[in-house]
Amino acid sequence: MLRAIMALGVVLGLVLLTACGNESAGEVTGVPSDSPVASAATIGRADAEAVFGTLKGLDDAWKREDCAEIGRLTAWAESTLGRRACEAGRAAPSVGGYGDAEFFLPATGDDEDGAWFVALARHPKPAYFVFVQEDGGWRLGAGPIPVVGDAPELQGEVEAAGQEPGSALRAKLTPTRHVAFLTDAAGVSGVRFASGDPMRALLAELVRAPARVRPDRLTTDVRLEGPARALALPGGAALVFHVLRVVFTQKPGSGRSTLAHPRYGAADVRSFAGDSRPGEITGSELVFLATEVSKDNRMRTVAMRRVLADIAAGDSE
Repeated sequence: MLRAIMALGVVLGLVLLTACGNESAGEVTGVPSDSPVASAATIGRADAEAVFGTLKGLDDAWKREDCAEIGRLTAWAESTLGRRACEAGRAAPSVGGYGDAEFFLPATGDDEDGAWFVALARHPKPAYFVFVQEDGGWRLGAGPIPVVGDAPELQGEVEAAGQEPGSALRAKLTPTRHVAFLTDAAGVSGVRFASGDPMRALLAELVRAPARVRPDRLTTDVRLEGPARALALPGGAALVFHVLRVVFTQKPGSGRSTLAHPRYGAADVRSFAGDSRPGEITGSELVFLATEVSKDNRMRTVAMRRVLADIAAGDSE
């Protein structure tokens, strides 16, 4: 059974962008530090390139299993993922080999979620990175998010996401509409994705998941993971960067004390939970998304990354 857990207090942060910056605005600290850094209103291409260059340091930190350094260089969803995965001794993700990046930079003041910008790396394969400013430094908030379709073209100036009537609201509601879609097997919510979109495959997987582990009992929750951030596209559309957390809770069937068909392998369970065969497990997976939402409210998955974030023994609730 699917059920959505959405706290009423969740606020989807939407930053309004107006231009793709190409000029350096002066010296900026490319790594987190106590030194002043350029704000969203002034960061330029040279500054963004310096921040993008910190991915090599993050890659090295993962290889050294330096959890403190990983925490220092990440924020938002990457911080949550990195902290837990590093503690569990998970295999290092590859983030240092990306290059040939195009930068989409804000030209307006910061909003309540702080300054941020987007990089689209073309090498070795197209992927988005979202960098956020936190505690006086720039950190990787989400990425890489591999492009799974055609990346929308952003040429010249990028208008503010709220310039077109309704565009800001459409972008802000995009993550919530994903939750509605993934928790609505009957399709009564009215949220639709075109044939072949990865969201349809994910919904099909969630619907089939309980039957695949019987006689165990499996429930699935879909949650919002932090704020959403949106770039404006021509014609009132938007490119929304957001993260979902899919939580699977698996319990033994009636009369059993152990799981018959664990969803996760023994090695994964042991690395996170310290026990390869617990009586009950709760696994969390993060789904990183870049979603194009059109003026007529049609959604298309542009980029997607799914990764195991945590496994706990027992019900996390």
